[in-house]
Amino acid sequence: MDVNSLHKINDYLWEIPQQGGMQVPGRIFASEKLVKEMDEKVREQVTNVAMLPGIQIASLAMPDAHWGYGFPIGGVAAFDPDEGGIISMGGVGFDISCGVRTVKTGMTREQMEPQLTKLVDELFRRVPAGVGSEGLIKLTTSQLDEMLLGGAEWAVQKGYGLKQDLEYIEEHGRVSGAQPEHVSPTAKKRQEREMGTLGSGNHYLEAQVVDEIFDKEGALAMGLKKDDVVISIHCGSRGLGHQVGTDYIKSLAGAASKYNLPIRDRELASAPIDSPEGRKYFGAMSAGINCALANRQIITHLVREIVQDIFPEAKVSMLYDISHNTCKVETHMVKGKKKRLYVHRKGATRAFGPGQIDLPKEYQHVGQPVLIGGTMGTASYILAGTDEGMKVAFGSACHGAGRAMSRTQAKRQWKGREVIDQLAAQGVVVRGHSYSGIAEEAPESYKDVTEVVDAAHYAGLARKVAKVKPWACVKG
Repeated sequence: MDVNSLHKINDYLWEIPQQGGMQVPGRIFASEKLVKEMDEKVREQVTNVAMLPGIQIASLAMPDAHWGYGFPIGGVAAFDPDEGGIISMGGVGFDISCGVRTVKTGMTREQMEPQLTKLVDELFRRVPAGVGSEGLIKLTTSQLDEMLLGGAEWAVQKGYGLKQDLEYIEEHGRVSGAQPEHVSPTAKKRQEREMGTLGSGNHYLEAQVVDEIFDKEGALAMGLKKDDVVISIHCGSRGLGHQVGTDYIKSLAGAASKYNLPIRDRELASAPIDSPEGRKYFGAMSAGINCALANRQIITHLVREIVQDIFPEAKVSMLYDISHNTCKVETHMVKGKKKRLYVHRKGATRAFGPGQIDLPKEYQHVGQPVLIGGTMGTASYILAGTDEGMKVAFGSACHGAGRAMSRTQAKRQWKGREVIDQLAAQGVVVRGHSYSGIAEEAPESYKDVTEVVDAAHYAGLARKVAKVKPWACVKG
């Protein structure tokens, strides 16, 4: 992207001035290096989102932003239903509520190292992963509806995990507003055998070692120490979420035409929040969020069983679970006034600051844990939400490194077996169900996650607490 086309507010904030049909300006949180690496399409998409009715303050892009469907991946926008605000499938994405959950093992690298190979092999064997993967759970239509209403709460009630897990999940494991009746039979059919499965693409199950502590107070609150082993789960709502997105493209496109919405890109198919079409999509999308939360809860149960089978002394407990493809109703300050807004985060993570009532008591004084996935060859980061982020970005931050090249390009450049061998030489054990899938996820196909996280930190979106290094990774 040409930085000369932007107004530089400071070293980590750039503005697209309001012009033409833009209701608000566009704002990009990034270093100059990251802005230059962004495709010009990001600028175009941020601008198009700024033209949507009812948008508040600005159309935002996070430091990992890249070209997406409708919204850029890394896009954030909040809409006021009282000002004709819209809801957009492009502002959520197809993998509804894809997110990261990190659990603590209560063990150190030294304690687990003798059994590392056994651990990763058991994770690979017992947690279904890969394209079209199916689990041992088969749900009837009525059970699916219960799951879509109950989320992780439903999973815990069915014996998958502990009640205290729910305290450390966004929305305590269940969002309100889900309407399973607006999820198509096709979407439900796709999910019958997919609960408790990891999927493919950039999804992973990874044992990580705490490598560096930046914020001692934050790390103490989160129970993190150097050389501790944590396990992170990155996955979403599987086939159901993708089908919900597919199902509602057509109806929202029709609504955009019906209500004469100023849509510059057909991928921004939208409906007024308070229209029948908008309410149906919100109900189906919320059901998709609950599906993802239940899915990660079941995987957590499997991980806990595996770890404790191998290490009886381990105490697997939740650090946090946060999604990065959602639209949620939240209250935020806009020009000194509290407003109830529909906040779209597409490849962006909620990052609430200290004092928010939704947070566990241990985190109230430090802010919400923000889990930023890197690559299986670099690092991931744990941050904490800030008061500044609440003011400038509706309590939002980046979600990962962000792709630097397409999956097709990555497969042309790397072979899966070579990637596995290179990572093994670096001390990272990888198990995967597809060599092509591993090639797509080659670490070099992503941006520098440290650069992205530093930008989020210095922009005030979230502050760095700890860096974790990959140790053993299961890929779909």
